[in-house]
Amino acid sequence: MPTIKSLNDKIEAAQLELRQKENLLKMLIQKQKEQERKDRTKRLCKRMGLFESLLPETILLSEEQFKTFLDNTILTESAKNLLSELVANNTDIATSETAKSEVYDNAISTEKRTEIMRDISTRSAENDKIAKTEG
Repeated sequence: MPTIKSLNDKIEAAQLELRQKENLLKMLIQKQKEQERKDRTKRLCKRMGLFESLLPETILLSEEQFKTFLDNTILTESAKNLLSELVANNTDIATSETAKSEVYDNAISTEKRTEIMRDISTRSAENDKIAKTEG
C-alpha cells in the first residue's frame, strides 16, 4: 500500500506538470497571437504601400478626406461586384493543396489548443479529488 508521502509526492509532481503545461499553453497562445499581429501588420503595410504607390495624391489627404475618398470610390456597386468576383476566384483557388494545408494546420492548432485545455481541466479536477481524499 502506498504511503501518504508518496501519494503527496505524486500529487505535487502532477500539479507541477499541470502548471508547466498551462504555462506552455499560455506561451504558445501568446506566440500565435504575436504571429497573427505581425502577419496583419505586414499585410496592412504592403496593401497601403501599394495603394499609395498607385494613388500618391492620397498621401496629402486628411483622415476624414481619405475616408470620404474610400466611401465614394471603394463602396460603389462596381467595386463591390469586382470584389465579389475576386473573392469567388479565391474560393476556387482555395481548393488547391496549399490552401487546404493552411486551413488544415489552423484547424489542428485550434483543436490541439482545445484538447490541451480539456486535458488541463480534467487533470486539475482529478488532482482536486485526490487532494480532498488525502486531506
